[in-house]
Amino acid sequence: MFEFKYYTPTKVIFGKNTETKVADLIKEFGGKKVLIHYGKGSVIRSGLMQKVTDTLDAAGISYISLGGAVPNPRLSLVYEGIDLCKKEGVDFILALGGGSAIDSAKAIGYGVANEGDVWDFYVGKRKPKGCLPIGVILTIAATGSEMSDSSVITNEEGLFKRGCNSDYCRPKFAIMNPELTMTLPDYQTACGCADIMMHTMERYFTQGGNMEITDALAEGLLKTVIKNAKILVKEPKNYDARAEIMWAGSLAHNGLTGCGSDGGDWSPHKLEHEIGGMFDIAHGAGLAAVWGSWARYVYKDCLMRFKRFAVNVMEVENSGSDEEIALKGIEAMEAFYREINMPTNLRELGVNATDEQLSEIAHKCAIGVSGETGSAKRLKEKDMLAIYTACR
Repeated sequence: MFEFKYYTPTKVIFGKNTETKVADLIKEFGGKKVLIHYGKGSVIRSGLMQKVTDTLDAAGISYISLGGAVPNPRLSLVYEGIDLCKKEGVDFILALGGGSAIDSAKAIGYGVANEGDVWDFYVGKRKPKGCLPIGVILTIAATGSEMSDSSVITNEEGLFKRGCNSDYCRPKFAIMNPELTMTLPDYQTACGCADIMMHTMERYFTQGGNMEITDALAEGLLKTVIKNAKILVKEPKNYDARAEIMWAGSLAHNGLTGCGSDGGDWSPHKLEHEIGGMFDIAHGAGLAAVWGSWARYVYKDCLMRFKRFAVNVMEVENSGSDEEIALKGIEAMEAFYREINMPTNLRELGVNATDEQLSEIAHKCAIGVSGETGSAKRLKEKDMLAIYTACR
């Protein structure tokens, strides 16, 4: 077991109609002039935006808005938001939506609170020293950004997708009403489930120390997502299943399931970031597409963890060799992905990458991790290319 720091300062308000509490929460955390940041307009069509602005008007809280956040949120919109916040004297950012809007809001918050180019934080040139306070009304259970220290942004110049981690960007509050996720397309719901599971698995498949209680929490979370994701395929309006998935998404990425480990193996995320940056695909679907090929490439170096996953999570019978059991677990995971209509390779994802494109994203991935990454198995550029090629 490794020593660890567990820090989760976000205040969570969970349940039906909790979005009506947004004004009180903004005041609690000192907000007087708010930027409402959202995506393409679903929050307007659903009526959530009107409900929020009515609540802020009644409370006498000033606000402006900026839409346009998209999957793989863009640096250009972040720059626009920074300029707008500085011009209007914004002191609080409210993100309405899922990970794209939240990550973009965090980047805007960094840009307002720090001098210089905000992209520096995402390529590791500098570290942020502050962030405007962020609040969230969550409408998509997926990234866990509502409680995490992470933000991922895509730079259109070169199609680089990079992340920045800092406690400064952790949201002050997160309002979670599972009913707000019921209007999501089935594909987005499934993508969210894949992302939630990956945040847990990447903390689980390590060569480093582990705690029994942490493993049990991770395994329980994974089994809960599997069970309820299957329910939502048949019953997309099932409130209880939506609630289980929404809370699992937050717990999967607030640090809980990594306590006592070596920090986890984030190779699948790093591999997917380059696919998402080049081909602009849904993040969760990209993770599902690359996971099986990554797992088969690394499992022998982390055999007992893969065996434990197979038995405790995927409920594979504990008979045969360790390697046979581990492989059956990987196969069971891919079968689950197919059951919720997620891809298990790039072709199913709709990506027909050329050899040159695979070489390019492998090179970008290697640059993004300063040469190598991984815990279950250390990966260099040649390994990354082999995984990309295998999942084609």
